Amino acid sequence: MLQAEIKSLLKEDISILIKIPNSAKHYLCDCGEASLLTVKEVQSVSAIFISHTHIDHFSNFDGIFRHQIGSGEKIVICGPKNIHHQIEARLKSYTWNLIDENAIEYEIREIISKEKINIYKIRPPHWNLELATTQNFLFEDESVNVEFAILDHKTDSIAYLFKEKDSVTFNENASEFKKGKWISELKLAFENSGSNKEIQIEETVYKASDLFHFLTRNAGYKLGVIMDHAVCEDNYEKIKAVFYGADMVYIETFYKDEDQEFAKINYHSFASASGKIMKECKVQEAIPIHFSRRYVENDQLEIETAFYKVFKEIN
Repeated sequence: MLQAEIKSLLKEDISILIKIPNSAKHYLCDCGEASLLTVKEVQSVSAIFISHTHIDHFSNFDGIFRHQIGSGEKIVICGPKNIHHQIEARLKSYTWNLIDENAIEYEIREIISKEKINIYKIRPPHWNLELATTQNFLFEDESVNVEFAILDHKTDSIAYLFKEKDSVTFNENASEFKKGKWISELKLAFENSGSNKEIQIEETVYKASDLFHFLTRNAGYKLGVIMDHAVCEDNYEKIKAVFYGADMVYIETFYKDEDQEFAKINYHSFASASGKIMKECKVQEAIPIHFSRRYVENDQLEIETAFYKVFKEIN
């Protein structure tokens, strides 16, 4: 299943690396200062997901692309409105006369609304933006689908849900037939709703639907990352719509409960509020992240204690 690693220490800005099992590809959530993030990991990142472009979530973008230039790869960057202009400005602020145009390509996916994603392409050395198309989904590859919620942080703040593709397994113990290519054909028919497809096993032809009982669909693991957001009902309704029933969610918990007035002023969350919404979403596991830099380890422990007290509370 998907694995997430927090690459930032307590007083560093947030960055989370998501690793795909049995793959060399990684995803990166936010580009804050992250001393635990290695060059090798950066060079394995195929997609970057930016919640918003406050400096503590975007300041290390230069350090990321520095280690990606020259790879020749296409790297996807997803983010809120105007992310394409901000990336363009960062890239154009340097001199690239020694860089070939095939050194890298960034595909920027600007989230306008739940139904509208603008797709831009940008390449060295001139880094001129090209609007390629507009689509109604954010991200999908061979491993995951990514859904999102647009939350209020006095600016758009994107929360992401990474959902592994469902898998189909064959129950060997339930079948007396010999193994063969018919199993893969059956799985394909199952996945494509091909109930009437003919499946030949040895000398006999069967209707695919008559063999479906040998298969089990396994729901893909769902991993969420919810960054900065105000404590308000509108945000919570959006969170519930996307993250309900997720397996694991990392959620911003910037302030202690005693500092919740600061949370209100700064459109952030606090310990018990984040714990409560995760409980209401009935997620299997939740981890509070992204604490104010004013805090030390004892404060972090206090936040975690208050968070889990609410999240794990038995009704």
